[in-house]
Amino acid sequence: MDPLWQTAGLSADEACARLDLLVAIVPSGIVVIDAAGGIELFNPMCERLFGYTAAEMAGRNLAALFADPPPLAELLRPHSALGLPHDLTGRRKDGRVFPLRLTMGGGALGAKPIYVGTILDITAQKEVENTLREREEKLTSVFETGPDAIIIFNEQGAIESLNAAAVWLFGYLESEVLGQDVKMLMPALHRELHDGFLAHRPTGEKRIIGIARVVMGQRRGGDTFPMELNVGEIRIGERRLFTGFIRDISERLGAERRLQDLQAELLHVSRLTDMGQMSSALAHELNQPLTAIANYTKAARRTLDQGVEASRDKVQELLDKAAGQALRAGQIIRRLRDFIEKREDNRAPEDVNKIIEEAMALAFVGAAEASATVTAKLGANLPKVLIDKIQVQQVVLNLVRNALEAMASSPRRELCVSTALENERFVEVVIADSGPGLAEEVVAKLFQPFVTTKHDGMGIGLSICRSIVDAHGGKLWATSRPGEGVTFHFQLPIAQSGDEEKARR
Repeated sequence: MDPLWQTAGLSADEACARLDLLVAIVPSGIVVIDAAGGIELFNPMCERLFGYTAAEMAGRNLAALFADPPPLAELLRPHSALGLPHDLTGRRKDGRVFPLRLTMGGGALGAKPIYVGTILDITAQKEVENTLREREEKLTSVFETGPDAIIIFNEQGAIESLNAAAVWLFGYLESEVLGQDVKMLMPALHRELHDGFLAHRPTGEKRIIGIARVVMGQRRGGDTFPMELNVGEIRIGERRLFTGFIRDISERLGAERRLQDLQAELLHVSRLTDMGQMSSALAHELNQPLTAIANYTKAARRTLDQGVEASRDKVQELLDKAAGQALRAGQIIRRLRDFIEKREDNRAPEDVNKIIEEAMALAFVGAAEASATVTAKLGANLPKVLIDKIQVQQVVLNLVRNALEAMASSPRRELCVSTALENERFVEVVIADSGPGLAEEVVAKLFQPFVTTKHDGMGIGLSICRSIVDAHGGKLWATSRPGEGVTFHFQLPIAQSGDEEKARR
């Protein structure tokens, strides 16, 4: 066969010039060695890769270029094996090492055998491979050691892989389920859900297909159990796969059921406690209207004993008042029950001054023996407040009655009730007495349940008052002037536009 340079019509000199140019500019290292491994040609790319000049490497053995050179015979195998790449570790002139790929080819110049090797620096390729391998190892570790069962299946539902947790959870060996339909891990009633999922599966890469859902799983022996299922979608090349992340939630559901039972029991205990508090509150709050009823009926009895015919109208008036107080007592019971149940249906815009006047009139029924001087400083043109009228009257009633009782043994008995606009959000009510006052440590815990300064008190009235005010979005507090009296302050929210219409509906 004629040489290629002759076929191309080139002279020998032209062919050599082109060959020299090719060897000089080729982006791969090219080395030519003899049968003993002696270097005969070392191109410019080899000089850049290894840091040696061609003159320095002329006649040196090829093994000088490698950190751990293989036997030359391994590189120069029989001709049929030549051309296979060898991944080796190169050593530069300065001692640094780097990964390279050597591919040898053989031929002859006349009777002399000659071998040509191409050398590529594969540092970047190895870094990518190492990164991919490390990532694969991490993913494999997560897949195999993760606490949740993981099952990978294809678009047809055939299982392609499962981890050790899935093997333990379902009781199947990997060889028993590979290629099988993933529906085999679900009881019959839930298999339709899986069919629907595959029929309406969305498209898109590497994304979660919906939130976790609770379905039933089925073990190898037929036992079923509740499990939480998350399904992720991935794409590998042109293939779409689905990853099922499965968690057995039998214990969690059991714990939730136990928690629900405990909450129900606590709610029952709470209701019993509320009933006890309501009973105590009723005993405390009903004292005022019941006392008024008793006073009205006694007055009616005294009027009848006088035997005056004209007293008929007076007796009827007293009995009407007693009946009114009986109705008020019923309202107190109903409102306290509503309060315990945290109902807010009876709130409406109300005139706070009118509420104060009505509560004050009720507070002084049967309390004339207190002989207190009462001063009312009610603000003019106050905006309406959004309240439950009966509940707020109970607060005023309690605070006024407490003030009258506190001043019973005081030489000066003066009570001042005032209302004023506190700011654009609240109206403030102030009830001040001239009693003996309270110590600071008593004021600090005055609104705690069962804390009382009375010999026969139950210590629940002020606690309920604060609860009522707090439920309305206001605030109740007390200040004391030892030897001069106690002042109670509470704020009520101003009704906003539209509240009255809401109340009518």
